[in-house]
Amino acid sequence: MKDLYVRCVRLVRAVLGRLGVVALLDRAARRSRTALWVRSWLAVYDLDDMLRLDVPWWTFEAADGVEVLLRQRPGARVFEWGSGASTVWLAARAGSVTSVEHDVAWAEQMRRVLPANAELRVVEPVRRPGGARSAKPGFEGLDFTDYVAALTPSDGLFDVVVVDGRAREACLDRALDHVAAGGLLVVDNVDRARYRDALARHGQRLQVEWTRGRTPALPYPTRTALVRVRPADARAA
Repeated sequence: MKDLYVRCVRLVRAVLGRLGVVALLDRAARRSRTALWVRSWLAVYDLDDMLRLDVPWWTFEAADGVEVLLRQRPGARVFEWGSGASTVWLAARAGSVTSVEHDVAWAEQMRRVLPANAELRVVEPVRRPGGARSAKPGFEGLDFTDYVAALTPSDGLFDVVVVDGRAREACLDRALDHVAAGGLLVVDNVDRARYRDALARHGQRLQVEWTRGRTPALPYPTRTALVRVRPADARAA
């Protein structure tokens, strides 16, 4: 169904492009967030187009929150599970970005667009019992333990940590000790109950801001969580 939707969108975009509508939307998108949102529908699963629009694939509200934090922290360090348009968007606003990717083919597409201050670590899952699992269909029997552990103690603390890849529950647990004091943990797609449950397991340690609303490339609202580790538990930078 997803592939059919993407093919339909690309067909519509080709027609609108010939009619000059895409160019009109591009101009409007520079002035209006609503126009940007509508224009981004035509960029679904198109990395180059998403990069031209300069948007991460989270709610606009979540992106605004992250951008405010990064403005306040020149040279900020960012760590991210799951590379994509957000990697380049973050690198344009932070001092450095380290992104972990499980998909070799996608990583090759990403490498051609990464700026100098972005590092991409490729860690493929291993087929074996146990370990960190992904509940996404098609990943049954794969262990993402090494992928989760790509964030190592020697990496230190980060101003922003993004959980937007595979095995997100395990990545969330790993991330908590690597968020600098006053920093943000971004957990995307918290429409899914398993991600909300993973956050709830940590109880009062976390202060969660639930953003819900317009999201680039999607004509319906989604949810992204902006999470702060409470000061008593946050590690000083």
